[in-house]
Amino acid sequence: MILTISDITKSYGTNLALDHFSAVLEPGIYALLGPNGSGKSTLMNILTDNLKADSGEITYDGENTLAMGERFREKLGFMPQYPGLYPNFTVERFLWYMAALKGLTKAQCERQIPEILAAVELDDVPRRRIGALSGGMKQRLTLAQAVLGEPEILILDEPTAGLDPKQRISIRNYISKIAFNKIVLIATHVVSDVEFIARDVILLKKGVIADSAPPAVLLKKIEGGVWIVPCAESEVPAMQDRFRVTNIARDETTGEVLLRVLHREKPAESARSVAPTLEDYYLHVFGDTASAS
Repeated sequence: MILTISDITKSYGTNLALDHFSAVLEPGIYALLGPNGSGKSTLMNILTDNLKADSGEITYDGENTLAMGERFREKLGFMPQYPGLYPNFTVERFLWYMAALKGLTKAQCERQIPEILAAVELDDVPRRRIGALSGGMKQRLTLAQAVLGEPEILILDEPTAGLDPKQRISIRNYISKIAFNKIVLIATHVVSDVEFIARDVILLKKGVIADSAPPAVLLKKIEGGVWIVPCAESEVPAMQDRFRVTNIARDETTGEVLLRVLHREKPAESARSVAPTLEDYYLHVFGDTASAS
């Protein structure tokens, strides 16, 4: 089970969205990170055949996916960031409808739909109309339809957007559980959601891979370069001018402001080194352009 993406290029007029993007994906979770306009959505739409690349090739187990046609689409589960749902359908009816489109048998539906609804914590509202669902419930329903049919490849665009912390952890654990025998590509701006579950992180910048490696390898690159710096509140603007400050908190005991700073060298005598996170590395790579989509 190998998805090979070779030299995919896509332009919108003079805007180059993807520039010879290449990757080899095997079973496991891959995180796709990058700021707005980096090409994440373009790549996902090309992978799901919603958009045609200008050049390049995608193969699955050595066979061109365009030549595979419907056979490849049957292996895909796609969770778009902005799904088109049917407000008058009930949750359960919607999944039966999506199952019919995917060609599932009645027996498969009767087995899978209750299991998936329980996994995404919608088993208590199967007959509620979609129009009456909260944003988080709609998000979980969109994930439910993506995993329906047990696809071999899952493409998930912002799967935890709009979820509370408990739901995010639940969905993250569910994705981890089903990813052992699937290729899962997750685009997200919640970096902490993928730090501990991704086998590889792909950082995309202006259509080009800025870096790609397992999280532990990426964090090693900035080890010793992340600091907590206590300072007075009046010193904060000057520190922000001099250093890349990624977080500002307050020590309730001392009243001091605690700055999280990315810098190769110790930024102040009072600074203490801390372990880097994937969010630190993201900000290290993208700097001031780091707002993600």
